[in-house]
Amino acid sequence: MDIVDLGTLPKTEAVYSAFLLQVREKFEMDHAAYAGINPAAGAIHGYVTYADDWKQHYQQQGFHMIDPTLHMSRRSIAPVDWSRLERNKEFKRVFCDAHDFGLCDQGLTIPVRGPYGDVGLLSVTRDCSSEEWRKLVSHVISDLQSMAVHIHDTVMSSDQLGQILYHPALSARELEILQWVAAGKSQQDIGDILLISHRTVEVHLRSSREKLCALTTAQAVGRAIGRGLIYPG
Repeated sequence: MDIVDLGTLPKTEAVYSAFLLQVREKFEMDHAAYAGINPAAGAIHGYVTYADDWKQHYQQQGFHMIDPTLHMSRRSIAPVDWSRLERNKEFKRVFCDAHDFGLCDQGLTIPVRGPYGDVGLLSVTRDCSSEEWRKLVSHVISDLQSMAVHIHDTVMSSDQLGQILYHPALSARELEILQWVAAGKSQQDIGDILLISHRTVEVHLRSSREKLCALTTAQAVGRAIGRGLIYPG
């Protein structure tokens, strides 16, 4: 697979640069990075807040082929704290060089899985004590997961092929119910409005979650809004 640096694409540079910089500042991190693996398009999309010299070294050394923060995290469904990664030869090779560039090996990668085998990885790092790191992660993990879904869905839908494959066929009723959820209505409220049982509402929500490859209804609503299927409440 080829690496596509989103920073080299004029139409997306400002969007992704600003997004990752906002993630970095909002969550008080040293750096933020995104890697999106799209098997349908045969590419790895990537963008980081790291300095150009490290980006160039990383690509020249082919570290994307061995980087455990990518390869271990893409097989996980839960966020991966880098402290859990085995300190094997691949880890040492990548991070010994990273240390030479002033980068730390303390970080977190959040995987996002799409419906067509695509995987997004949002990573953040901060050089601080282990105790400070644990407190910070516990405080921001939920928001970071939402950010990971947002950037991955945006990147995948920016590909022409991804736009075709990544557009789920939700029924009119499913979209209607998601729209009411976005407006803040409960399942019981929606059932009363549409004159159906709250259990029928749940059936439609379950189907929507499956089609959108979302773990929660909130995530399904976010994805539907992001793809222009429904509107924010």
